[in-house]
Amino acid sequence: MAPFTKSDTIWFNGAFVPWDAARVHVMAHGLHYGTGVFEGIRSYETDDGPAVFRLDDHIARLFASAALYELEIPYTAAELTSATLELLTRNRLTRTYIRPIAFFDAHSLTLWPRECPVSVAIAAMPLGAYLGEGITKGVRVCISSVRRFDASAIPTTAKACGQYVNSVRAVQEALRRGFDEAIFLNQRGEVAEGSGENLFLVKDGAILTNGEEAGVLPGITRASVLEIAATLGIPARVAPISVADLSAADELFFTGTAAEVTPIVDVDGRAVSGGTPGPITLRLQESFFDVVHGRDPRFTRWLAYADALASS
Repeated sequence: MAPFTKSDTIWFNGAFVPWDAARVHVMAHGLHYGTGVFEGIRSYETDDGPAVFRLDDHIARLFASAALYELEIPYTAAELTSATLELLTRNRLTRTYIRPIAFFDAHSLTLWPRECPVSVAIAAMPLGAYLGEGITKGVRVCISSVRRFDASAIPTTAKACGQYVNSVRAVQEALRRGFDEAIFLNQRGEVAEGSGENLFLVKDGAILTNGEEAGVLPGITRASVLEIAATLGIPARVAPISVADLSAADELFFTGTAAEVTPIVDVDGRAVSGGTPGPITLRLQESFFDVVHGRDPRFTRWLAYADALASS
C-alpha cells in the first residue's frame, strides 16, 4: 500500500481543521497503551455522486468496539455520520478511505483510563487498491508463524488500536519472506483470517468462511459478500476452516474494506486455482463493485451519498 495522500481537512473533536493542525499530545493514553478504537470505511464514485459504503454499519461497529473498552464516545452516531459526509464534500473527494478513530487522550498513565478525555477524529484520503495489482492478479500469501490472539485475552470482535500490533508482526514476517500478505492461525491451529481481512474459500461451487468462534473480526465486507452470494445463487456456509481445507480449496479470496474482494493465487508457494483468480471469486468481485458503485439497485440501501447532505 502506498503512503497516504493528504487531504485538506480533518474532522477533529467537533471541528473541521487543516490536515497538519490535527495533532495529539505525546502523553495521550491511546498512544502509550493502544486504548482506542477505529474503523476503515470506503467511499466510491457513483452516477449520483460520491457514496460511502455501509456507513451506518461501520459507525455502529465503532460504538460497539468502544463499549468493549469502556470508552464513551462524546458524539452521537448521527453526528459522526454527518461529519463523515461533510468531510467528503469539503475535501472534494469521491473514491476515498475514511478513518474514524476514538481514543483516550492525555491525562494519566494509569492503566485504567477512567479520567482521560476521549478524542475523536475522522480523516478521509484518496485510496486505490490496498493490495495493489493483487486486486486483479491475485496475491501470494503465507501462513504466519504469528498466531491470532484469543478472545479470552482480547475481544476479537472489537476493532481496537492496540490489537493491530498482532497484525503488524504478521505482515512484517510475510513481506520479509517475499509474500504480499499473511494468514493467521488461531490458538487452536485453525485458520483465522488475514492481517486485516476475512478469508473465504471456494470448493465445488460453494463458498465457505469462518465465524467469530475462530477469533475473527466479523467484517462488514464479509457480511456483504455473503448476502451478495445469496442473490447470485452461490451456496455459502460459515464453519471452521483448517489448513487442510486451504490446500483442498478450488479458490481463495480475502474480503475487507481496504482489500475489497482480493483473489489469493498462492499459499506458501503452492498455486491456488492454477495461479490465477478463480471464476467464482471474479464473479463475486464484479458483483461487489457493482454494488459499491451504485449499479445494483437491490443494494442502494447500503450507500450514503455525500451530495445528499450538501443539497439538504
